Order: sequence, then C-alpha cells, then structure tokens
Amino acid sequence: MSPKVIPAYLDEIEQLLLNYSDIYIEEYKAVILTPERANLRLRVRFAFKYLLAISEVLVVVDNQITYIDYRYHFQDEQNKLIFRYDSTPHFPDLPSFPHHKHLLDRVIACEKPYIATVLEEAMEFLG
Repeated sequence: MSPKVIPAYLDEIEQLLLNYSDIYIEEYKAVILTPERANLRLRVRFAFKYLLAISEVLVVVDNQITYIDYRYHFQDEQNKLIFRYDSTPHFPDLPSFPHHKHLLDRVIACEKPYIATVLEEAMEFLG
C-alpha cells in the first residue's frame, strides 16, 4: 500500500480550491489518522454568503480512495438548504442507497459526486 495516496488526494483538493478566485475558504481541516485513513472537513463561502460544507471520511483500499462517509451541504445566507449529497443510510428504497441528494422539496437517487462537481454545481447555482 502506498503511503502517498491520501496526501496526493489532499493535494489535489487544495489545488482544486486554488483554481477558484471568488471563494473564501472558511475552514480547511485535513487529519491523516493513519497512512490508510483520513478525515477532511471544508467550509467554503461563495460571495461571502452561500456556504458549502464538506465532510469526508476516507480510507485507502487497494491503493484507491474509498469513502466511508461523506456530506456535501450547500445552503444560502439564511441557512436554507439548496442541496446536500450524503451517504447517511436513511433512504433504503433508493436504487443508489445509501447515496442520495437532498433538494429543497425532495430526495433523489444519485451516486457520490466528486468535490469538483459539487463546487461547479454551487457556482452554476450562483450564476
């Protein structure tokens, strides 16, 4: 097992965030617990109003990142949900269980998105 998989992933996320000049990183906390396990927590502000809160618990299996748990929560300045992707196992009837997406008025099936996709979705929402 390569001890560089997690640091490489975290470097990739940092570089991704550096590509956005119009965001404010309120919190970036990456904790490497072992060479095979890490936790990532981010709070990113858009226009100093909208918040994207990111939480990932990941492990390395066969030199690949595997997500034990994740949450990508995007809300407006009144703390009102715009969307949230997560893997909390509370919608067992969805075909993508436990992965799903919360929207304002419903929950839909989906696969786990990559952080770059979530950032793009937030940027598209802001126009």
